[in-house]
Formats: sequence, C-alpha cells, structure tokens
Amino acid sequence: MDRTAQLITPSAARSIAYDPPGSSHSLHVRAARVLEGNWTGVSTVPSRSLYPHQWSWDSAFIAIGLRHLSPLRAQTELETLLAAQWGDGRVPHIVFNPSVPLDAYFPSPDFWRSSTAGHAAGAPRTVQTSGIVQPPVHALAVWLVHRADPGLSRARGFLARMYPRLAAWHRYLLHRRDLGGGGLASVVHPWEQGMDNSPAWDLPLSRVTPAPARSFRRADLDHGAAEDRPTDLDYGRYVRLATDYRDAGYADGGGEFAVEDPAFNALLIASEHALARIADELGAPGTARHARAERLTAALVDRLWDPASGMFLCRDLRGAAQDRRGALIPERGVSGLLPLLLPCLPQDIVTAVVRTASGPHFGLGATTCLLPSYDLLGEAFDPHRYWRGPAWFNTAWLLERGLRTHGEHRRADAVRESALELAGTTDFAEYVDPYTGEACGATGFSWTAALALDLLHSDTTVTADMGLKGGNRR
Repeated sequence: MDRTAQLITPSAARSIAYDPPGSSHSLHVRAARVLEGNWTGVSTVPSRSLYPHQWSWDSAFIAIGLRHLSPLRAQTELETLLAAQWGDGRVPHIVFNPSVPLDAYFPSPDFWRSSTAGHAAGAPRTVQTSGIVQPPVHALAVWLVHRADPGLSRARGFLARMYPRLAAWHRYLLHRRDLGGGGLASVVHPWEQGMDNSPAWDLPLSRVTPAPARSFRRADLDHGAAEDRPTDLDYGRYVRLATDYRDAGYADGGGEFAVEDPAFNALLIASEHALARIADELGAPGTARHARAERLTAALVDRLWDPASGMFLCRDLRGAAQDRRGALIPERGVSGLLPLLLPCLPQDIVTAVVRTASGPHFGLGATTCLLPSYDLLGEAFDPHRYWRGPAWFNTAWLLERGLRTHGEHRRADAVRESALELAGTTDFAEYVDPYTGEACGATGFSWTAALALDLLHSDTTVTADMGLKGGNRR
C-alpha cells in the first residue's frame, strides 16, 4: 500500500466518516495525492515550487481538510506552526524550512532576521520565521481538527496544549494590534491580510516610498507570469514596509501602513467563538469569550460597515491625520463580504451583504462561476492578476460557511458545487479566472485540495461544529 492509499484508508479503530472513492481518479484521491506530495514530514507546503515553506493561514486551511484523511497529521500541521510562535504571542506568517536554499523564496530568512531583529519580541531561537502575521483562522482550525477525532485529540492532549498558545495569539492581536483604539486588530503590511495585492491597498501603499529595485530579487517571477503577479512598484513598497518593521525590532504602531480589515477581524471573531468552545471542552467557562466575540462583532459593524456599498470596507488608520478613526477605503474587495461568517450580524446587514455578493459587483450565481476577489466593475479589476479579480478557493469556502450560517442553503450549495467542480477541472489551481474558471498561478495547490476535501465530506448543516454560536441579532 503506497503512502497516499494509507492516508485515505480509514482506521478501523476510529469511527471517522470517510467517503471511500469509487475510482483512483476521484476528487477525494486526487486531493489526497496533492496533500501527500506537499507534505514535508511535519507540515505541508502550499506549493513545492512557488511556496516551499510553511505558511500560517495556509496551514490552518490545510489542517481543516487533512482532518478528513488523517486527524493525527492535521494536529501535527497545527502543532508545527504554533511551535514557532513568538514570545509576544504573534504567530509568524512563514516558518522557514532550513533545508530549502535561501534563493528559492524571497523574502528569505536572512531578510527577516527573526532571531536577532525579533529578539525583544520573543522570536524563537531554534527556527527562522518571518516577523509579520496572517489572518487568525487557527483556533477555528484547531476546533474542527479536534471534532474530527475527539478521542485521539483527548488522548494526545491536543486542545490542552493548543489553548494557551491560541489565547496568547488572540491577546497579541486584541491588545498590541488595536492601533485604532476601537477594539479591532490592524494589519501593518498587506501580506498580513493574506490578499496581498488587493486594490484596497493601493491608496495606503501610495504613501510608502518603495525600496530600490536592485535591493531585492523576486523569486516568484521564476514560477509565474509577471502579468499575473504584483508589479515591481508594489513589491518595492512591500519590501520597504517589511524592512522598516524589521529595523524597528518588529514593534507595533509606528509604521506607515495600518489598516483595519473586515476579513481579518471576522476570522478573529470566528476564532474567538471557537476558542470559547475549546475552553468549554477543557472544563473552563467559555461565556466570556463568546461575549467578547459579540462585542467585536459590534465594533466591526461600527467601524467598517458601509451602508452605501452594502458591504464592509477597510479602514485606513493613516488616511486622515485629523481623525484618529482614519478613513474608509472606497474599494469593494471580497474581504468585505466575509463577515457573513459571523452568526451575530444584524439581519439587515446579512441581507445587504448577500444582495451585494449576488449583484453586479460580484456576480455570485449569475455572471461568475466563483466569487471574484475584487469588484467586477472596479477600475482595477483584472481577472488574472493576483487578488485583483481572480477567484480563490479559501474565500469560496468561507463564503459557503457564511451563507449556510445564515440559512442561505441554496446559494451555499451552489458555491460548494462550483468550487468542487473547478478544483477538479483545474488540477487544484491556486486561483481561477472568475468568469471562465481558467486555472491561474500554481496547480496542485494545498489549500485548494484541502478545502475541496472539506466541502466533499463536511456536514452541510452544522454551525456548532464551526465553533460558532447560532442566531442573528435582530
């Protein structure tokens, strides 16, 4: 029996719900092969060629899919990531594999200098990481992985070991990153939000002086077409922001870029609900965390909801010097639809967000085959350029969960079916043209394979399993 067959064969000792494939070409087996091929022994790379290290939110999504194949491997994925957590609580967005050559990816470990520049912030000494973060979907992933095999999880003390690390991660975001003073976490670099090249960043990035082109070499262009990737000007600004943050010892609050993003905060809130579930499982009351999640939901509505757009917008904290609240960025990105994941959104906001997703700006169920990452009618829309229009499978997964949370089962089923079809026909592409479904970026992409597995196997009726409390606030 080969390793992929071992991965997809259920253990007789555990009652896990598997869907045994009917043929070697089934989506289940093909997805398992992708995850097996990208497994390093302790974690899963997003793509062997383009992304040869461990990425933070990628690993969370990968674990969510891996739980249907091997709950033990899913636990190991998250344990490896959180073992690289910094002393101040941050979970770095990259954990570097020391066996990968330095020139295989930029910025490389010698750029971030985590163990020296991050010493005051408690960067680990035994592993090299980046110094920035990514969206906090980890507690949600930990809870879902636990639910896949509670007996194994309890026997290994999985939740008991993960809970203090997750609690420290949330404390870091809620205290060190509340740069606007309104209760929401801020990102200090576009890469932290995960949607690296979104047009929502164009305005705040325009104030950043780019690093000289000769000061860095873009390894990403060795594996992807330049017209599909961020421009050299954008990359120069990314490098400048990261350099300044590093040279300030990774201290928060002093940089030129500080943005409150709706998806980043929605994932924090969803993970706070999940952390409450984890606390309950460990015998501690989770009511305070559920209450905090509801307060954060109210803050999200107060600070980022835009009735005129019918969706949430990013807030640029450096965008209006005379107003500490900053200014909303008038760009419609998919991030502004993802708070639909939250169960306590007011019903009128749920209705408006669903209407916006289904309308001409995003075309869900009408003109697009999968939710685009940016406004179809926006001046910056490009169906192939990174996060400026293409559709991504992780945002489709989040939207599917959000629609289902609020009873929009017909729309959720349509998203699920489309995502599964495109995952299969594109060989698990990194992202796709939202109109045609044409594959873009890398193929054999890990989170695409993992989330396809989750859509194949998850109970489509459970909100509690997501770690969320049900019901809308009227």
